[in-house]
Amino acid sequence: MNKLPRLLDNNRRWASKIKEVDPNFFRNLKKQHAPEYLWIGCSDSRVPANEIVGLLPGELFVHRNIANLVIHTDMNCLAVLQYAVDILKVKHVIVCGHFGCGGVRAAMENRPHGLVDNWLRPIGEIWRRNRAELESIPDESELINRLCELNVRGQVVNVCNTTILQDAWRRGQKITVHGWIYDLGDGLLKDLGVCVSSPKELGILQE
Repeated sequence: MNKLPRLLDNNRRWASKIKEVDPNFFRNLKKQHAPEYLWIGCSDSRVPANEIVGLLPGELFVHRNIANLVIHTDMNCLAVLQYAVDILKVKHVIVCGHFGCGGVRAAMENRPHGLVDNWLRPIGEIWRRNRAELESIPDESELINRLCELNVRGQVVNVCNTTILQDAWRRGQKITVHGWIYDLGDGLLKDLGVCVSSPKELGILQE
């Protein structure tokens, strides 16, 4: 059997350190799961959701996929969103991308990457809608980073247009969707100023 002893050893050390600091940590963790935040982020292993916002396990409900996409046919993402909104009653949904995203870069490249190209197709649509702006950016890294920001904005709109959010707002549930981006170069988050708390605000964003 092919085991991973290093990871299991790391886990034991981690659990031991946690209990040294707070003997009741795991006992409390077993209690009701009631996070206030849903994080929709990229699968990139360099973007550990809990750590970069300084939250403990149990404080952040997380969904991750390549390029932090919210696609209306993705039952996985929609199921997480529905559970977070309807069952956990989160107050905030954070869509967080990151600069230099490999998925965003792949969506721009004029060469095949396999099955993932089907997943990344919505980013190509964002590129085409913003082509004039993006083609005016001479530096490739800056161009990709700008497309990463536009992708986050697009996914915030997608979250807000789901029946899940629309129904929540219709029944008066207070929930806000935020668009952020993470800089791998300095570890800092940037609020993109895309913040939606109602259908009216969504309408303004989409104008």
